[in-house]
Amino acid sequence: MSDIFTPGPTGPAEGGHPRLQELLDAGVPAEFHPWLGESGVGSLVVRMGIRFTEMSATRIVATMPVEGNQQVAGILHGGAHVVLAETLGSFAASIHAGPGRYAVGIEIGATHHRSVSSGLVTGTATALHLGGTLATHEVVMTDDDGRRLSTARITNLIRDAR
Repeated sequence: MSDIFTPGPTGPAEGGHPRLQELLDAGVPAEFHPWLGESGVGSLVVRMGIRFTEMSATRIVATMPVEGNQQVAGILHGGAHVVLAETLGSFAASIHAGPGRYAVGIEIGATHHRSVSSGLVTGTATALHLGGTLATHEVVMTDDDGRRLSTARITNLIRDAR
């Protein structure tokens, strides 16, 4: 099993990272390109239009468009909230885990407070616990006006790479 922190062989893209354009499009800071160069950010992150604006183990922020992620009633799908929350919590836990380790989500729960039908959703994950085997983050999703849309909590198990 591989982890996202162990650099793999360099590829043909600029900077030696085969997924460099994907990382740039997703707003991933250059300091994380060596770790994510082989794996990228994942096809679901790309499909949902998630774009990172801040990344660390203690706080990670990203935006996601409502457009293209709506349910049949024209509002942001509840599952899209959870995708954003799990993405942020898992990336933050992986950063905390560091090289030679990886994070696996083991629990997530969300409460939806209000709906949104247009604009961008901003998700902010804040560390609640960063331990040697568990990392827990609270993720708050807000609309363009800063109103809270949903609150999620995600716990990741941190494992050593084999």
